[in-house]
Amino acid sequence: MARKPNYNFERQERERQKAAKAAEKAAEKAAAKAAKRVDEGEPSPE
Repeated sequence: MARKPNYNFERQERERQKAAKAAEKAAEKAAAKAAKRVDEGEPSPE
């Protein structure tokens, strides 16, 4: 017998995974931007 689907939970899990992937991509992009800034010798934004 097939299990009863839990649509809300499944949607929340997809959204959580998508948000985690987006955050990881944003962190990599920020690190690359910071590394480029260091290479060019610009001061930090702080």
